[in-house]
Amino acid sequence: MKQTIFKEKHEALGAKMVSFAGYTMPIQYEGINVEHENVRNKLGMFDVSHMGEFMIEGPKAFELAQRISSNDISTLTDGKVQYNCMPNDKGGIVDDFLIYKFNDQKYLLVVNASNIEKDWDWISLQNKEIGAELKNDSDKISLLAVQGPYALKTVQKLTNEPIEDMEFYSFKTIDLGGMKNIVLSTTGYTGEKGCEIYFYSENGPDIWDEIMEAGKEFGIKPIGLAARDTLRLEMAMCLYGNDIDETTSPIEAGLGWITKFTEGNNFVNRDELFKQKEEGVKRKLIGFEVLEKGIPRKGYKILDENGDTIGNVTSGTMSPTLKKPIGLGYVKTGYHKSGTPIFVEIRNKPVRAEVVKRPFVKKN
Repeated sequence: MKQTIFKEKHEALGAKMVSFAGYTMPIQYEGINVEHENVRNKLGMFDVSHMGEFMIEGPKAFELAQRISSNDISTLTDGKVQYNCMPNDKGGIVDDFLIYKFNDQKYLLVVNASNIEKDWDWISLQNKEIGAELKNDSDKISLLAVQGPYALKTVQKLTNEPIEDMEFYSFKTIDLGGMKNIVLSTTGYTGEKGCEIYFYSENGPDIWDEIMEAGKEFGIKPIGLAARDTLRLEMAMCLYGNDIDETTSPIEAGLGWITKFTEGNNFVNRDELFKQKEEGVKRKLIGFEVLEKGIPRKGYKILDENGDTIGNVTSGTMSPTLKKPIGLGYVKTGYHKSGTPIFVEIRNKPVRAEVVKRPFVKKN
């Protein structure tokens, strides 16, 4: 098992450690609900150093980045970040990722930890006829996410560079604490204000301590992966391996907004995905609330009012904010509209639920 440079920090703080995506990671410290609510109301810090980082550089950098991306990279300006996905050649998704544009010849891709090797192989395959400079820095770079209403106020205390008014999905290269050339972006996986901080791993322990000290007055806590999952689910953000994978298309998953068929955007499998957009798909991802007792879990069947199976749950939890069970899942087209009554089979019993608009928790 791999471990991040913060493993000893986690253990000293009493974290419950688990195996995740090939790493030993903290699943929780004080408890899911406590950590979840702290991020929603104050702030928290996550170790997400297991994520993958690829650099695409050189004169062919744009061509490769555009080839693998469903979104339109040409709309990015220097210092901006874009949410994206890599379509495969069968109508599904290799991975979803963030792409950072430094300039026309330098892009950073941040990919899911469980897909680092697969993504690298896929991008390398697409690069064979393009010839961009491709580098895997995943083992060199660490990543902390500071999320919550007081996140930027906390990190601002550690830098002279103004960051509190940064636009959403933008980034800067700054000095932070005693460290130079830190990449800070206004991105995250919680729906809250906050930032993600990239740095070479040897600087990690100092950055952790400085952020925790700066956040004391606002009530900062370390947050585990369990609360990260409940936070993203309340915002109906897709989790790769659950809500999207090699068999789900971005059109089915409601990711048409990052699948741009603009002129010149000739990404992998564009024609098939355009056909799906024009002709429609047979299933769609929905958000739903359970109206009776019972928590939906991945793999549970979704039924219609006659008891016939119409889909399955991909993610589910008891929402710490709403105090009710929520979930995501795919259903046959026609059952996807808000207000549609459905049932979730929980412990062999059909439990009433209803399709609702996403996200579950509304944020400004």
